[in-house]
Amino acid sequence: MELPNAAALVLVLAATLSVAVAYDPLDPNGNITMKWDVMSWTPDGYVATVTINNFQMYRQIMAPGWTVGWTWAKREVIWSMVGAQATEQGDCSKFKANLPHSCRRTPAVVDLLPGVPYNQQIANCCRGGVVSAYGQDPSASVAAFQISVGQAGTTNRTVKVPKNFTLLGPGPGYTCGPAKVVPSTVFLTADHRRKTQALMTWNVTCTYSQHLASKYPTCCVSFSSFYNDTIVPCAKCACGCDHKTCARTDRDSKRLMSASGKSAVAAHPVPVAARGYVNRQSAAPLLQCTTHMCPVRVHWHVKLNYHDYWRAKVTVTNFNYRMNYTGWTLVAQHPNLDNITEVFSFDYKPVVSYGSINDTALFYGMKFFNDQLMEAGPYGNVQSEVLMRKDDTTFTFRQGWAFPRKIYFNGDECLMPPPDSYPYMPNSAPAAASALSLVISSMAAVVAFLALLMA
Repeated sequence: MELPNAAALVLVLAATLSVAVAYDPLDPNGNITMKWDVMSWTPDGYVATVTINNFQMYRQIMAPGWTVGWTWAKREVIWSMVGAQATEQGDCSKFKANLPHSCRRTPAVVDLLPGVPYNQQIANCCRGGVVSAYGQDPSASVAAFQISVGQAGTTNRTVKVPKNFTLLGPGPGYTCGPAKVVPSTVFLTADHRRKTQALMTWNVTCTYSQHLASKYPTCCVSFSSFYNDTIVPCAKCACGCDHKTCARTDRDSKRLMSASGKSAVAAHPVPVAARGYVNRQSAAPLLQCTTHMCPVRVHWHVKLNYHDYWRAKVTVTNFNYRMNYTGWTLVAQHPNLDNITEVFSFDYKPVVSYGSINDTALFYGMKFFNDQLMEAGPYGNVQSEVLMRKDDTTFTFRQGWAFPRKIYFNGDECLMPPPDSYPYMPNSAPAAASALSLVISSMAAVVAFLALLMA
């Protein structure tokens, strides 16, 4: 009787953990929702508008963009698409006249690149698959395309919703639930005087798990302060050191990139105009050789102390020669972030996930100034200073209070230094140091006393 109970307990724990890894406590409601609105019926199917809404506060989809996939419930085909395209046509040999856009039972769909002809565009399409975080730019956190489906049902009762949805954004990490039929979407006309309605609507919700996306963290954090000469570096091999190619100098990086680019083109020929884009965005990372081997490091420096204010400097450094981060985001959790007075070189928004608790801040680059974190090298960093007003009831420099509790870069949590390594105040040395100073002072007192007696 004990063995079945133990097995049941293991299954319950496994189910709980599988849900927990996709939960972000700083963005508990963050998800990507795909909405299918059937707008009209065709002789053998329907035309639907698919809208991808990124409801994540600080996690965007970067280049080379999103890829959406699914499995048809029957033998459906895609006759045509506007604003996106299927990556493979598949076997359409049974069609004699008009060939479908894709006959694959498991199509993979990607966004179109900017600059395509207007007759291939719809609203919110054609950004190369790049989707901003909702907290950073709500207007750019939406993508859309139109799809004409054939060999499908032509009524609400005969249409079978697709299944096994997948989302790459651009890499792994997202898990999508089943499609759920919901009340039809209501649209408002341009003059706001008439409402129209979709013929049928279903939603698909996808959540992100950093554990599924990568075995190791993708960023790390280091600390320093004005009141201590100690610089706390990122942990050794914080992002894993196994099987990683690194460059010690800029010349070394150019040589390695040239060699890898030639081999990649030989194995997978691509148009000349696209080779730089493919090499930089799709190839494996080429990191600068460091002890932590992380693509990105965030450094928090406690810079100045005033009577009523204090100032911290934040520097984000890119160590990846093959990646620049456009539209990057940085999230910090600290109890004094509810009293931000000024942020000097970043844009800032508070992230309030739990009512009155305002201890989390979203930082991102200013448009056309520093919203792009360049690849590793002399320009591969962005920095800003944050001025905060002191709260007399909580403010202190003791015991690492001035350093953040959590740091996220582009939606992924960074590895923090261990708490016992934080720079400490000179008058709050560790217990071992205090004991040593006590012994030394006692010995000095004894020597002085003996010298006094001998005199």
